[in-house]
Amino acid sequence: MLKHGLLALLVLATTTLAADTAVPSAESAQPTSLETALDEITEERMTGHLNFLADDELKGRMSGEPGYDEAAEYVAQNFEALGLEPGGINGWYQNVPLLQRRLDIEGAAVSVHSDLGEAELAWKEDFVMGGDRVRDNTTVRAEVVYAGFGVHAPELGYSDYDGVDVRGKIVAIFGGAPQTFPHNERAFYSSGRTKREEMVKRGVVGFISMRSRSDQKRYGWEVVTLNAGVTAGMSWVNLSGHVDGHHEQLEGSALISENVAPDIFELTPMTFEQALDAAEQGKTMSKALGIEVTLSQRSEHTNITSPNVIGMIRGSDPELADEYIVYSAHLDHIGIGTPVDGDDIYNGFYDNAMGTALLIETARAFMAMPEPPRRSIIFIALTGEERGLLGSDYFATYPTVPLDALIANINLDMPLLLYPLADVIAFGAEHSNMDAPIARAAEAEGLALTPDPMPEEVLFIRSDQYSFVRKGVPSVFLVPGFTSSDLEIDGESLFRGHLATHYHRPSDDLNRPVDWPSALAFARTNVRIGLEIAGDDERPAWNEGDFFGDRFRRDGASADAAGN
Repeated sequence: MLKHGLLALLVLATTTLAADTAVPSAESAQPTSLETALDEITEERMTGHLNFLADDELKGRMSGEPGYDEAAEYVAQNFEALGLEPGGINGWYQNVPLLQRRLDIEGAAVSVHSDLGEAELAWKEDFVMGGDRVRDNTTVRAEVVYAGFGVHAPELGYSDYDGVDVRGKIVAIFGGAPQTFPHNERAFYSSGRTKREEMVKRGVVGFISMRSRSDQKRYGWEVVTLNAGVTAGMSWVNLSGHVDGHHEQLEGSALISENVAPDIFELTPMTFEQALDAAEQGKTMSKALGIEVTLSQRSEHTNITSPNVIGMIRGSDPELADEYIVYSAHLDHIGIGTPVDGDDIYNGFYDNAMGTALLIETARAFMAMPEPPRRSIIFIALTGEERGLLGSDYFATYPTVPLDALIANINLDMPLLLYPLADVIAFGAEHSNMDAPIARAAEAEGLALTPDPMPEEVLFIRSDQYSFVRKGVPSVFLVPGFTSSDLEIDGESLFRGHLATHYHRPSDDLNRPVDWPSALAFARTNVRIGLEIAGDDERPAWNEGDFFGDRFRRDGASADAAGN
C-alpha cells in the first residue's frame, strides 16, 4: 500500500504543476473566462491521476479492499486541495454497507434429470454461477420451462410468459431482450433486475441463463467465465438490514455454456437451434421442456464497507443553489483475478481510472471559473459499480441531499479515447430536454453527436447513470463515437478491439494509448454540459411520452405504479 506522505505529494503534483497554474484561491487572481477555466484541464494533470489510480500498487481497486481505500483517499485529498466542500455523511465519505459473497466452487452443482437418467454438468466448462446474496447453502430441483428472454412487455404486445405455467418452476432464458424492440425498451427489459422481479411475481423458483447468438458474438465463453468463482459478489444492505436484490423465492441460478446447451435441449421437445432462432427473430416460443434441473451452491458471507467519495460546489444563485447536478464516475475495478499472460492485476486504466481522472478535472474547471455556477454541483466517485452499480444505487436511495433536489446526472465511465475523435454518443440525451445543451457542448468542442451504434450492448442500463434514472433523475452518459477525424484510422475497429481484447482484462493498464487532444475535448464537453444546465432557469425535464420518463418520473404515477 502506498504511504500517506507519497499520496499527498502526488495529489500536490496534480494540483500545482507550476506556480502560475495553481488552483485559484481567495488570494489568487481568478480566470476571466470559461475558456481559461477549461484550460486548467491538462494532459499532465490527467496523466498524474491515471498513473496513480491505475498503478499496480492499488491492486485493481476492488471495493472493500485496501487498494480501493487508497484510491478513495486520493480522490478525497484532490477534492480538498481544489477547495470543494465535503459532501458525504462522514466528511468526504458515504460508507456503503455491503454483504460480500464468495462461492465455494466445490459446492456449485447443476444436474439435469430426464427419462434417460441424470447428468452432472462440469464447472466452468459447462456452467458457472454466483453465490446466493444471503444464504450459505441453497438447493432447488424443479421442472424447466423455456421462457425466451424472460420478458413481459405488454405495451409492446410481447410476453415470454403467455401460455406457460412457471409457478414453482425453473425458467431457462436468454440474456438481453428481443432486438425487434425499440432500443429504450430493449435496454430496460434486458436488465437482470427487471427480469428477476418478473420471475418473482410469477412464482419462479430458479433460473438458467443462456447466451444468444449476439451474446456469443460479443464475447467468447472463456471471457465471460474468466473470473468465475474468483472475484467476490456483493450487494448493498439497507438501513433495515435487508440485502438489496435478494428474493427469497429464487433459490438458484446458473449460466450454461452454448457448448452443452444443445445436448440438454436434445432431451426436450425443441432444439437449442430452434430456441436461438426464435430469440434472434424476436418470437415467443415458450414451452415446458419435460426435464428437471437441480441447482446447488455454497457460499461464505462477510459484512464489509466501501466508501463513495463526495465533494460539492455550492451554487451562487439563492433561488437555485438548493438544486444539484451530480457528476459521477465509478472508482472501483475488478481487483486481483485470474492471470492472463502472467498478469493478475486488473488495473482498470480506462475502466474507470480515466473516468475518475475526468471527474477530478471537471471539478477543477468549475473551481477555476470566475464565479460558482448558479446551481450546486456534486462530484461523486462511486464504489461497487463493477459489482452491480452498488455505490450509485445506494447513493440514489440514500442521497446526502434531498432526492427531489437532484435534477441531473452526468456520468463518466470508460471513455475509450484511443483515436482522434470526430463524434460522441450521448446515452440518455434523447430522453429529456438536456439534449439541447448536450448538442451545444459537443459542437463547441468540434464534435458531432451520433446515435448508439451498439444497441446490443444496452449500455444505458449498464453504468451508474441508470441508478439515477430509476429514481427519476434525467441522466446522460457520454462515450466516444466510432468516427475518427483521421480518415486513416478506423475508430470502430479500435473501439471494438479494446472491448474484445482489453475490457475487464489485466491489459487495461498504463500501457493503453490515449489520444490526448480528444481526451481534453471530451473532458471540456462534459464540463460545458453541466455548466449550461446549472445556469438554466428551469431544471431538466423528461420528454413527453419518453419511455424512461413515463416509467420513473417523480412528478406523478409511473407506468410501474399503475400496474402495467
